[in-house]
Amino acid sequence: MKRNTFFLLLAVLLLAACSHDKKQSQSVCEQDPNSGVVYEMNVRQYTPEGTFAAAEAQLPRLKKLGVDILWLMPIHPIGVEGRKGSLGSYYAPFDYKNVNPEFGTLEDFDHFLAAAHNLGIKVILDWVANHTSPDSKWIDEHLHEWYLLDSVGKPVVQYDWTDIAPLDWEKSPKAMCDAMEDAMRFWLLRGVDGFRCDVAHQIPVSFWKPAFDRFRKEFPGTYYLAEGERPDLQTAFDATYAWELHHMMNSIAQGKKPAKDLAAYLVRDDAAYQTVAHPKKSVSAKRGSLRLMFTSNHDENSWSGTEMERMGEYAPALAVLTFTLPHSQPLIYTGQEVGFNHRFLFFEKDTVPDWTYNDCTKFYQSLTTLRHNHLSLQPNAPYELLNTNDSCFAFRRFYQGDTVSVFVNLSHSSVEWNGECVPAAGWKISE
Repeated sequence: MKRNTFFLLLAVLLLAACSHDKKQSQSVCEQDPNSGVVYEMNVRQYTPEGTFAAAEAQLPRLKKLGVDILWLMPIHPIGVEGRKGSLGSYYAPFDYKNVNPEFGTLEDFDHFLAAAHNLGIKVILDWVANHTSPDSKWIDEHLHEWYLLDSVGKPVVQYDWTDIAPLDWEKSPKAMCDAMEDAMRFWLLRGVDGFRCDVAHQIPVSFWKPAFDRFRKEFPGTYYLAEGERPDLQTAFDATYAWELHHMMNSIAQGKKPAKDLAAYLVRDDAAYQTVAHPKKSVSAKRGSLRLMFTSNHDENSWSGTEMERMGEYAPALAVLTFTLPHSQPLIYTGQEVGFNHRFLFFEKDTVPDWTYNDCTKFYQSLTTLRHNHLSLQPNAPYELLNTNDSCFAFRRFYQGDTVSVFVNLSHSSVEWNGECVPAAGWKISE
């Protein structure tokens, strides 16, 4: 088979891809549809209307961007009791089997879902199983059997989450587990393609695994993402969060850690997820081996700052890593693809003002295309670490004759590449 080699060099904001073969094919490689590019949509902030109908009009743009899986932040009605701000937190669900009237109706959602499917985009829902709102339908009927209560019989307040009531997953009463599974099945029957499960580590795997095993038989091809990174979650979920990597990237960008720590991270991650780097052969994929990698998401954006605030000039370089590291499943958050450098208000209306295609869009579009076009960038393709130092990180991905080499410069100084580097079928990300 013809051997294609790509080189990615990133010196602060410059990324160029190079190949030994000027006739590199642009055809999309065969890949697991559940390992594709994830996009997190904040429906409230996505359009001035903040509705499913208005967001539906944006779906062709997301298809062009290269999105494979669309994750909708929670769409359920929000409780009124203890509500934060004027609109409340998406993560305080009142009714698991309905939609927030702020976004439209169930019929509007069905239309949105069908439109996404017609474009070949999977849709997953953000699922909040840890708790409900304090005035939810469940709390009136099952307060003492299903909820975690304090000494005076009121729902325990976790962290500063004063607008929610935690379910008692320590006892995991069967009726509660059955009701939760039934609520999730309600949406799968409507055609959704899976769930991103909020604070998944706080719910026993003994609930997730049997439920998802049944769902996978009833609804083949569905996908399950855990907000959590305990290795045991991999027995139930297709993907888990790479939180450690994210915080490490923040620290490297801020000069608190050296770039070479990334190599040590990969070794630890391999050990935890029972996969190995091998110079000669591929690594077979297994459930849970996918790691969601990101430079931003709704939590980081609203509470810790935008990627530009946290990572500065290194944000593009680190975004490249989220698309190219082994085991990666990359995430793009609402507004990142147009360089929207703004912390979204979490409990109020705060719309993205402009979706005009720009250099940032071109950057992300090039990354999605690169990933789709190279077998070596599929999550479980093998890799080889290259010599690095405190400022630079380099590795090589390869599979079936296709090779991508990534060199990331995380210093303020320029770095030279002395190997052959020629234009590769028009690849040029940004400069």
